[in-house]
Parts: sequence; structure tokens; C-alpha cells
Amino acid sequence: MKQKTWVVRAGDGNVVDDIVAHLGEGALALDEGRVFVGRKRASRGFAVRVGDQVHLHARDAGEVVVTILHHEAGILAVDKPAGISTIPDERDAASSLLHRAAHAAGVDPRKLHPTSRLDRGVSGVVLFAENGAARARLKEARAAGWYIRRYVAIATRAPTAIADPSIFGNWNARIGRAADPKKRAVEGRDATFALTRYRIVGTAADALSQPVLLAVEPITGRTHQIRVHASHAGAPLLGDRDYGGPRTLVLASGKVLRLERIALHCARVQLPGSLDVRAPVPDELRSWWRALGGDDGAWAFASDEELEV
Repeated sequence: MKQKTWVVRAGDGNVVDDIVAHLGEGALALDEGRVFVGRKRASRGFAVRVGDQVHLHARDAGEVVVTILHHEAGILAVDKPAGISTIPDERDAASSLLHRAAHAAGVDPRKLHPTSRLDRGVSGVVLFAENGAARARLKEARAAGWYIRRYVAIATRAPTAIADPSIFGNWNARIGRAADPKKRAVEGRDATFALTRYRIVGTAADALSQPVLLAVEPITGRTHQIRVHASHAGAPLLGDRDYGGPRTLVLASGKVLRLERIALHCARVQLPGSLDVRAPVPDELRSWWRALGGDDGAWAFASDEELEV
């Protein structure tokens, strides 16, 4: 069963909870974000009228492991795998990171608020606030510039003409909405200031391509910021089809490397003096880098090196 649908009749009930019960499930389905009235996600107590269509989505049967990295003082940090959304959406209502994290931590998903979001194809550290005090604390840290995020990425090529492993710099092109509402673009509609620091920490040896390993730190928090900035700099990320990255690479050996995700991982989140959470680089990205002839030791450098310019 992927979806059940119930058309509300007179006497079925006045709230969506009643309809969910008719469909054979309880309030947990609402908490997990699996219930929609028409195209709108419904929570407990959502009013329904005769003729409304109530859709109940099944849980994703896939086994996705969400690892808890930190759980203290109202802050829950988890390691998000690639392939799932951070918060519920129509495509992944039952299996979002938010609900998986809540289940893993034994907390009510309605109490979790993501203070950062990773795109579906991106992995790594995500922080949730469990209460108002934690939410305020993290918001203040962001405003003061104390909320530090370190990403590692594999780009198709160096973002400058200089293939020096020590090269670093800033991307500061403004980012706005693209013609496709799901995407963003440099100088797109309603463009706003965006700043990303980067450093090249490794260059692959594969003869048919020239990928580089990047350490990246977004200073602002625009949607798709790293991906858009990298693409604009002529260095789209591996697997990032939306922004010009390849989904396959042919290696010097003739082997085809299939890229089923975006080569971007949030390896570390810091609040200096109070929090330092790290998520190990997924084996998949490490294997891609090795296949390209990259040095495996560069990953640690990418997570730790300062990016001040």
C-alpha cells in the first residue's frame, strides 16, 4: 500500500483524526506527516468537510539509519544520510529526517525544529532545537556568527585556473530564485547577499577528469548556496545534476563511476566553546575519491583546516 484515500461523507467526523481512524491508523500517522487533506499536510485536529479527500501515505519501507551525534540541553544533532528530506514533504512525508530523528531519540516530532536543513541528496550534521530556549540560543549564535558549518565536497574541477592545493577564497555572488521554483540562481529573482568560503584541499590524479576536494564554509544560509556558488565558479559538484554536475564519470581505466547522490557532506557544526559535532564522511564519497585517484587523508584536513581569507 503506497496510499489510501477516503472521501469524507456526512457522519464520518469533523476532524482528520476521525478519518484516519476509518483508514485503520492512529494519530501517529498524523505526527509522522503522512496524512494530507487534498494537497495540504494535516496535523491533529485539522478540520474536514464533506467531499474532502484525505490521503494516507504509507511509511517508507527502506532501512535508513539516522545516527544521534549529540542530545543535550534541548539540542539534538543527527547524521543525515543522503536520499531523504530534512523535513516532511509530499514525496517523503513518512520518512523525513525529522521524524526518523524523533523516533531515534524518543521525542515527540512536533517538538523538533530544524535550525539548518540539508538538501535531499546531501548528507551530514543537522541540528534540531527541542524547546524555545534552545531555539533562541541557536538563533543568537547564528546572528553573532558563532554557528559554524564545515562542509566537504568533490567538485568537477578547480574553481580557479590555478590547481594549487593550497588555493582558497570567497564566493560572494548574490543568490535569488531561478525560473524553476525549486532551484536558485546567481542574480535570480529577489537576489540577496551570499558568502561562501572555500579551500582546495586535494586534487585527484585521474587522467580523464580533474576533480578537486573542497573544504567549504557557508557564512550566510541561502537555499542551495554551496551548490549554486560552486556551479557559478565553474566547479559544479559531482552528482549535482540540477546545477551542472555529472551523474557519471568515465575513469582513465575505462570504468564508469555512477554518482547517485550529490558529493556534498556537512562534516562539522560548531558553536565555539559549547558544541562541536562531527559526522564521518560516508563511505560512498570516500570510495568515489579513491576511484578518482585522490588521497584519502585529505578528508580530515578538509574538516579541520581554517578557512579565513
